[in-house]
Amino acid sequence: MKTRYFLALALLVAVSSALVVLAAPPAGNGSITGKVTYTGTPPKMKPIDMSKEPTCAKQHATPVMTENLVTGPGNALQDVVVYISAGAPETSASSQTLRYDQKGCQYLPHVLAMEANQPLEIYNDDQTSHNIHPLAKVNPEWNKSQPPGTPPIQAKYEKPERIPVKCNIHPWMHGYFVVLNTSHYSVTGNDGGFSLKDLPAGKYTVTAWQEQSEPQTQDVTLGAGESKSISFTFKVLPY
Repeated sequence: MKTRYFLALALLVAVSSALVVLAAPPAGNGSITGKVTYTGTPPKMKPIDMSKEPTCAKQHATPVMTENLVTGPGNALQDVVVYISAGAPETSASSQTLRYDQKGCQYLPHVLAMEANQPLEIYNDDQTSHNIHPLAKVNPEWNKSQPPGTPPIQAKYEKPERIPVKCNIHPWMHGYFVVLNTSHYSVTGNDGGFSLKDLPAGKYTVTAWQEQSEPQTQDVTLGAGESKSISFTFKVLPY
């Protein structure tokens, strides 16, 4: 009886070890990390008047501010998409379905990055209708009405593109879809930080995009298992 127990235990340990090995990233892969900041005087974001849509206005204790340039502590820049624009290994599009919410008459998140051909679901969490209108130019353009309580809109974009998104009913609603041909991307939060992981040795071009500025690029060469830190600085103006 004890012999069977120990054999079963040994088999379980062996299988678990194999699964850990399979789940681990390839040995020798590195990363590129860093921070996005700004110089200059950022424009003052304006409060949004939602009085014409009371069901949304009452969801906010204080007025919602415009989000075309969001800053954080230490001159950090939020909602900057940082990605490998050249040199990244080819991968299949992610099958993970992304979620984009319309809540309180806002787009959440303001900037949504995704891979080309990655499935996307767009939800209306409000008690009012929305008409979502992604202004694509490379991909097919569409706009669809979405009354409250209806199923999510399912979408997918085949080609890389930065797509402004608006609501045809609520003119203050603005966001972005950033469609990329790589899985190596990051969107900065309030601290301006980004991280591009699981990169094999090689030469890469890293691009940082912010909706009000011209994109910036840097070339980075990684050795096997090497990690490097870089930074991007955008100049902003008060108007």
